[in-house]
Amino acid sequence: MGEEYRTVRLERGQRLEAVCVLGSGLGVHVIGGSPPECKWFSLRSSPNIETEVLYSDASQQKVVKGETLWPMSKRTLVVFRMTEPSAETNDGKVTISYYGKGDTPVDKAGIYLTGIEISLDVDADRDGEVEINNPHKASWSWGPDGQGAILLVNCDKDSMFSRTVDGGDKYVLSKADLLDMSKMVLRIKGPEKLPAGYNLMLYISATDAPNLGVFYLYEKAYIHVLGKDKLFYKARYKGTGDMEFFVEGLRFPDEGFNGLVTIKASLLEKQVEGIPETPIFTDVVMFRIAPLIITPNTLEPIEVYICSVKDNFMFQKAMQSLVKDGNYQIKVCFEYVNRGDRWMQDEIEFGYIHAPHKSFPVVLDSPRDGAMKDFPVRELLGPDFGYVTKHAASSEVTSLDSFGNLEVSPPVTAGGKKYPLGRILIGSSFPTSSGRRMTKVVRDFLYAQRVQPPIELFTDWLLVGHVDEFMTFVPAPDQKGFRLLLASPATCFRILQEKKQEGHGDVSIFQALETKRLTVAKVLSTETIVHENNYVQHCIDWNRDILKKELGLTEEDIIDIPALFKLQQGQAVAFFPNMVNMVVLGKELGIPKPCGPVIKTTCCLEDYVIEQLKPLELRCTFIEEVTSYHKQLGEVHCGTNVRRKPFTIKWWEMEEP
Repeated sequence: MGEEYRTVRLERGQRLEAVCVLGSGLGVHVIGGSPPECKWFSLRSSPNIETEVLYSDASQQKVVKGETLWPMSKRTLVVFRMTEPSAETNDGKVTISYYGKGDTPVDKAGIYLTGIEISLDVDADRDGEVEINNPHKASWSWGPDGQGAILLVNCDKDSMFSRTVDGGDKYVLSKADLLDMSKMVLRIKGPEKLPAGYNLMLYISATDAPNLGVFYLYEKAYIHVLGKDKLFYKARYKGTGDMEFFVEGLRFPDEGFNGLVTIKASLLEKQVEGIPETPIFTDVVMFRIAPLIITPNTLEPIEVYICSVKDNFMFQKAMQSLVKDGNYQIKVCFEYVNRGDRWMQDEIEFGYIHAPHKSFPVVLDSPRDGAMKDFPVRELLGPDFGYVTKHAASSEVTSLDSFGNLEVSPPVTAGGKKYPLGRILIGSSFPTSSGRRMTKVVRDFLYAQRVQPPIELFTDWLLVGHVDEFMTFVPAPDQKGFRLLLASPATCFRILQEKKQEGHGDVSIFQALETKRLTVAKVLSTETIVHENNYVQHCIDWNRDILKKELGLTEEDIIDIPALFKLQQGQAVAFFPNMVNMVVLGKELGIPKPCGPVIKTTCCLEDYVIEQLKPLELRCTFIEEVTSYHKQLGEVHCGTNVRRKPFTIKWWEMEEP
């Protein structure tokens, strides 16, 4: 037969009873039941048992009165296997007859077997259904042909009675809560009762206990049987039938936790009262907890979020008009919730989680904890809308922990490797400096999701320090699917120089921003402006080279957007409203109105951007936000946030990251 077996010992004068799990064997040392003078033995078994003799010299066999006699040594084993589950206890029988020098048995030994089929099953083939005994259920692999079950973190709130997320509360307060969990089935085939001394147990390791929870329906209520302080559950054996369990994830992949969890089911045997039980059979299943996937600008919007504060009424009107043009939904966070905090982008980041049986959006809450800190839980967390945050000491949190400093690229291929869910982009300090950096708990969390490997850019040259201050992505109707927009002082200087040469050097510029009149010529001739923006361009070019390498981009994939900066205490802020800090809603772009030089009847900076983006079939709406956002060191993107549709690709079908 060649399968694995467990050894049991036969003692002379004792009747051996054992449980045999289908798919495994029992190896019996035949010499244990033999009289001292016997050197031969024969076998007879009931039809539901297969036998195999090991460590016996088959060439020395002999036949006596129709019985095949096997030579016996100290090593000789007989391996038994039940071929079907038992209908009743001990319905499988083996008789071993021992022979001395004569032709008749000197003694006999009886072995009684009870066959039971046990299978702990999950949706290992990822089709939404729990199949029977998948051979890959105890492992996990990536790719279109990968195998292994998936858990969602139960991070939404399905019941009004819950105070926070459902996961980890040890209660099932609504049937909707069960739909967030993955099914696990313990399948049993066997007699109505097991022989005395046998028990079924499900168990998990102490390491996995904080990461999952398991529920079971018992007397019309779902009880918490595994997770946190419960490492094992003795299941009541009821004969042939299925025991259905529901498994929830409690923790996303993170530093020190790769997202894999294991559950085991064992059949335990107790030989003598007071002596610990020992496992005689164990079945294992493995789950991978689904990562949080963050959505890039190029995915289709669903809802746009903005804040209402006392001085942004016109901004609200402009955004409502833009959203209406795109036929999307708009959600306004009013002052009784935002408490004067207008920076919707900085407080949260939208993503989603996905398993074969379920998907729902999740909001990642920044550790910045501004005045809007209650908004994600109060207004977003709910049925099929999850929540997760990472806590850091207030002394560790900097401006770089706001989520204007967290963006995602569209899908790319770089260095021969595909990134079908894009790559996370976060701002950091210059590699050789000890400047600001996104706090470690957030960085560790983002890296641990694996499916969108992060890229750290250099943003500490900026006063606020966010990646959205110098870059964004917009969709493109070609094979590439997107363009990278980069803020560019060099482009701005070139446009202004062209206008000066055309005779427009005396045209006023940035009138809404400055108390004194500035002209095109004055900007170009002011050394401080020129030197500071040459420095800024150098910093942006540093990031440009990183992005080209890490995202597999060429110069044709990049569009430069005119921008100017000024330094405050050695760090840069936007000189005029920073157009790259825009909101992207499909083909509709909400762009900060730059207050640039008006040549004839239109702003030449706006005209330039319209011309650059027109081939991409993008429509530009310029939004006036100088007082409400720009003068407070933010722009349109900083004051908005967008929940978008998920990727169509299933994350588990991508190549192993």
